[in-house]
Amino acid sequence: MKKTKLIAIAATLLAMSLAVGCGGNKKAADTTKAGTGKASGEVMIYTSIYPDIIDNMCKPNLKKAFPNMKVNWFQGGTEQVITKITGEIKANKVGADLLMVADPSYYLKLQKEKRLFNYVSPNLKDVVTAKDKDGAWASVRISNMVIAYNADKMKAEDAPKSWKDLTDPKWKGKIAMPSPLLSGTAFVAVGALADKYGWEYFDQLKANDIRVEQGNSAIQNKLLTGEYAAAMILEENILKLQETKHENLKVIYPTDGVIVIPSPIAIMSTTKNPDGAKAAVDWWLSKEGQQAVVKGWMHSVREDVEPPHGAPALKTFIGNAIKINWQKLADENSQIKEAFRVRVME
Repeated sequence: MKKTKLIAIAATLLAMSLAVGCGGNKKAADTTKAGTGKASGEVMIYTSIYPDIIDNMCKPNLKKAFPNMKVNWFQGGTEQVITKITGEIKANKVGADLLMVADPSYYLKLQKEKRLFNYVSPNLKDVVTAKDKDGAWASVRISNMVIAYNADKMKAEDAPKSWKDLTDPKWKGKIAMPSPLLSGTAFVAVGALADKYGWEYFDQLKANDIRVEQGNSAIQNKLLTGEYAAAMILEENILKLQETKHENLKVIYPTDGVIVIPSPIAIMSTTKNPDGAKAAVDWWLSKEGQQAVVKGWMHSVREDVEPPHGAPALKTFIGNAIKINWQKLADENSQIKEAFRVRVME
């Protein structure tokens, strides 16, 4: 698929309320390997990337790229990170220089409040998924909400093939999903499915006794034990278990659309080290940085980086992905969560 076609598909699919593009970037060189060693000082990153990925992929690569800069981390689920930042904003003591959480709609909120630092990275031109034209944010990793099942306990032909299939009474008490009150990717999934099928869809899941877990990790463990027959879960959790533990869990890319989540990176307007933060953004969006992302079983935002081990290329399913109204998610965050809580969790 030609690059221009992929950009058009991604822009339509992701339906960001703001224009996408690379702003005033003109013939900028790729900074994959150039100049990163000059960054100094300290940079604090708040992120929802899993702790083991930070320890095994992020820390070693960033230390190599920035030998003279200390990179600190705060890790938590997306909602936990948002809660922390919200408190810090109220206290006028924001600790983060860089933000990397899973819910793109939160970045629209921060941008509206003028809390993001506009920076058009030289590598922004190579990002083919959602990005802000002024560089306030850019997708840095692609996570996909899919359906998974344990192939040791179920035949492929018997597994659900679509999100609607999960409402079939044969799955009553045997399915699960992460809580949108705690997981940013689950929140996006709930908003997307509510828009596609109406809130009646979640009434049907409730009638089917769907279990709501705190996060994706709890679900993967119960898929392994057979407590759940199938579940809504992040693709990266399953890919990791397939490759590292050789578990026989399988990914289903739903026929009614994968929920594609272009998780962004952004510099906070209150950063104490703008030069260091810019250098870090350059690295994350470079080919080298994106190869590290893929080693964490997430998809790249660049076309010149292969998909994670065991996964099809993003272009093979992005065209059929569920369309997401990111601005609506930003504007109606609390209402969506409350609607889910009342319909499914009470």
